[in-house]
Amino acid sequence: MTSPLLGIAVRGRPLGSPLSVWLNFRVAPFFAAHLVKLLAYTLRVRYEGLEPVQDLVRADRRFILAFWHRRLVMMPLAYPFKRKGRGVAILASDSKDGERSTATWKWFGIHAVRGTAADDGAKALVRMIRAVKDGWDFGITPDGPKGPRQEAKPGVIALAKKTGAPIVPVCVAYDRAWTLRTWDSMPIPKPFATCIVRFGAPMEVPPKAIEGEWNAKVEGPLNELEAWAEDFS
Repeated sequence: MTSPLLGIAVRGRPLGSPLSVWLNFRVAPFFAAHLVKLLAYTLRVRYEGLEPVQDLVRADRRFILAFWHRRLVMMPLAYPFKRKGRGVAILASDSKDGERSTATWKWFGIHAVRGTAADDGAKALVRMIRAVKDGWDFGITPDGPKGPRQEAKPGVIALAKKTGAPIVPVCVAYDRAWTLRTWDSMPIPKPFATCIVRFGAPMEVPPKAIEGEWNAKVEGPLNELEAWAEDFS
């Protein structure tokens, strides 16, 4: 099997010298992932609205976790489910940033589907569909990776239409957090903060759904969760 590293080099985007690759795409992701894990270990975590999602797991149905990009950091907490041989997958670009992201998320048991929705959305969508049909749940940020903030792009609706997997809105909120100066003002929980993972009701998307209309239907629950999270902080 061709490795992701080789694949990037072949496409004209070499990652650098062996030392650079080791430092930037192996050592740095290791420490970043374990720093997040250490921080998560200190949090007091509670779940709300979990039962309907557990019903999907018990019925062996795949689902799509949808969340705004600014809630990404502790989102691994939103997947406490156990699947036989599979878990949750995300989309990661074929760029250097995507390689770094892939190397980081693997420490959480998260599988990366490689592709760039912005540059070649059709190919990325095909890979995402294949992953769900192969038994993976899928985590997606409808407004990511660069925004506009809290505006859903069509990808999540297209994935749900083609796979029949329900969309599950989710949000992670903290009572104490730092706010990064990023495009989406990403919050980072402070150590020992209370963290609540709240799930919205699963949304079944019909095969003939009009994406523009359903984007708004996805944005609504996600924005309600975001407003709740802001009030909680």
